[in-house]
Amino acid sequence: MACYPVNLSLAGRECLVVGGGAVAERKVAALLAAAARVTVLSPALTPRLAAMAVGGEIVHIPVAYRPGAIGIFFIVICATDDAAVNRQAAAEARAGGALVNVVDAPELGDFTVPARVARGDLLITVSTGGRSPAFARRLRQELAERYGPEYGAYLALLSGLRAEIRERLATAAERGEFWRAALDGEVLALLRAGKEREAEEKITDAASRFGTQS
Repeated sequence: MACYPVNLSLAGRECLVVGGGAVAERKVAALLAAAARVTVLSPALTPRLAAMAVGGEIVHIPVAYRPGAIGIFFIVICATDDAAVNRQAAAEARAGGALVNVVDAPELGDFTVPARVARGDLLITVSTGGRSPAFARRLRQELAERYGPEYGAYLALLSGLRAEIRERLATAAERGEFWRAALDGEVLALLRAGKEREAEEKITDAASRFGTQS
């Protein structure tokens, strides 16, 4: 399935997960991590989902899916253990204008959810277009081993310096040359060793080698 890659902002968006099992639980957790407003439609929930419902993290509609049960949502994820129910719910959700993901039949939906590695604001994703989730998970594991927490700290450090660098360096060429110098393995090694102050000093010292804005 040919897909268009996109990072989608879900903050405050109404999303529905049909199903209350282990797969649904993972989908709910990912939606909440993206600050979505999540409703779960299912007569039963995993203990974790039940705790989320009690704590007000999600809205729980304690009934099985039936035609007409899906209201207006931005995203609907069909994650029951019944393929026929998933198919019917997906059709209704798409007719209502929602973006749909069907966990056991990606060809029936509008999108698949890639395997991902998150390191702070750094997000690395792997997708096989729904053809082999197991292969995607294996690649995700390899990426997780390759890109440790220091990469998230690196990104946070660089982000915090952007305004200062824009003020200090006058031209795009100077800024580009600076960032190429700042993006090196030594800074990552310092962060990996927990030496954040030394890493920041190395990056800021790099700026002194370039011109300043008049």
